[in-house]
Amino acid sequence: MSNILHVILTGGVGSRLWPLSRKSKPKQYLNLFQGKSLFEMTLERNFGIASDVVVVGNTDNRILSEEALEKAGVSHYHEIVESTPRNTAAAIAFAAFEAESNDILVVTPSDHIINGIDGYRKTILEAIGLASEGYLVTFGINPLRPETGYGYIEYSGNDVVAFHEKPDLDRAKQFLTTGRFLWNSGMFCFKAGIFLEELKQFEPEIYEASKKAWENMNDGVLDLELSLKIPSQSVDYAVMERSKRIKVIPASFDWSDLGSFEAIYDYLKDMGHTVDEHGNMIIGTDKYTVFLGLKNTIFISTDDANLILNKENAQDVKKIYALLEQANSHLLN
Repeated sequence: MSNILHVILTGGVGSRLWPLSRKSKPKQYLNLFQGKSLFEMTLERNFGIASDVVVVGNTDNRILSEEALEKAGVSHYHEIVESTPRNTAAAIAFAAFEAESNDILVVTPSDHIINGIDGYRKTILEAIGLASEGYLVTFGINPLRPETGYGYIEYSGNDVVAFHEKPDLDRAKQFLTTGRFLWNSGMFCFKAGIFLEELKQFEPEIYEASKKAWENMNDGVLDLELSLKIPSQSVDYAVMERSKRIKVIPASFDWSDLGSFEAIYDYLKDMGHTVDEHGNMIIGTDKYTVFLGLKNTIFISTDDANLILNKENAQDVKKIYALLEQANSHLLN
């Protein structure tokens, strides 16, 4: 009988959520969501589905993950600490090597928010059924708008017709009108052994180098020198876009990767966070703040930085992050 393992990928710094999200505390660990973090919520919605947890993270967020696991009451789990990021193909391979070949992996990022737990569980159980038959399952999200920040999956039933890279706005609008496209969620479900077979077939170098790094792991930490020899490649390109065993399930739940302040704004507004009559919102401070002559503006305040932006310009925050990174600014820490 197969065990169900919940694999949580914890990489990423959430650059579009600066100054809230920092290298020392990325967005998945911020307690912004009714006193909980996205990491905790990711754990909790998979209780009762998975029999065990595998956390794949890095040296910078190891303590944060361990604190969140303890807070959520999870005392037994597998921990794999990357000495250097090698992208999602290798990260998932490490988890697959940690599992038994027949174990089914439910792979999720740690920084998504999902509403509709019944629909979520129904979708996951459907995916587990397909994974039991030897398929690699990806989850698609019904698009709500012509989004240029996500990859798309063209589909028919549970069959994948094609994967499409992030489109420009005109192409995204075309995708939306056809009804044949889903957002690529970055969530997956498959047997550990099947995934490794496909990885070995399509990317033998990633397979062999990841296996060697995993075999030489010390106290859950992967060797740096061996890790640097692993080609850095996404699981989408390495396996999902090339395998003939792929199935897709349109999600029966509301989903957001909360990858921008526009998404944060929409979520907090739905949760009852204060918005003034002109659509302006304050995040991070209780100080009396007035918006004069402004509409749909978000004011984000932290101890050492403030950000003021129009909601529609939320994607541009990553440009500020990039400039600060070039300057080696302490404001990223």
